[in-house]
Amino acid sequence: MGTPQTTAGRTGLEAILARPAQALVALDFDGTLADIVPDPEQARAHPGAVAALAALAPKVASVAVITGRPAEVAVRYAGVAGVEGLDHLVVLGHYGAERWDAVTGTVHAPEPHPGVAAVRAELPSVLGEATSWIEDKGHALAVHTRRATDPQAAFDALRGPLGELAARHGLIVEPGRLVLELRPPGMDKGVALTEYVREIGATSVLYAGDDLGDLAAFAAVEKLRTRDEDAVPGLLICSGSAEVPELADRADLSLPGPGAVVAYLRELADRLA
Repeated sequence: MGTPQTTAGRTGLEAILARPAQALVALDFDGTLADIVPDPEQARAHPGAVAALAALAPKVASVAVITGRPAEVAVRYAGVAGVEGLDHLVVLGHYGAERWDAVTGTVHAPEPHPGVAAVRAELPSVLGEATSWIEDKGHALAVHTRRATDPQAAFDALRGPLGELAARHGLIVEPGRLVLELRPPGMDKGVALTEYVREIGATSVLYAGDDLGDLAAFAAVEKLRTRDEDAVPGLLICSGSAEVPELADRADLSLPGPGAVVAYLRELADRLA
């Protein structure tokens, strides 16, 4: 089992091992539990991921998948609905705006921000001839450039126009790995994580992610574990560091992609037996 490189990370792991019934294990989906693929609709949980989660979930307070995808889509692509052992699992979709609970199998979601519909109507004309692909998430819209001849050049060229479009309609742009997501402000993975830690009374937390959108969750864990009172020890894991060094630089432990993350979760479950 990988050893965290930082003192804070080692303290976080020790707290999880000491009191697993009060620990939260929170995970991104794409790039963390699922490999990054050219077509986001083809993303699926890495082989062994569901079994690892089912082995881990009964031993901790909760396992939470925190993703920018709609909760229902993440549940379907992850293949976690109806799986024995996952009663302690929740999926916080749209950066926490939506929630699916394994116990009830239902999704709770707010009404879409009105700016999303306006952006949806204008987006094709803004993109023009740009080689990109639009992923409609219902509560947000993501523009992927991974299929372009020069994906990074396409990404860089679209940041300005999409930023202006989002601002006109009260949205923000969240950059990621060759994707620009236009979504409502006020909710991010850090907010979602902090609120869920408070809700379940977690006394330790593990968070694993791979992209810029996970920086907010990293910052939330850093804040939780440095509070003057009632600090919550935490372990930060980066899944693959080549494309997002900003995340790797702040991680307590870096693992080379979803396969390694799944193996780590399984080893953690075994250590909690």
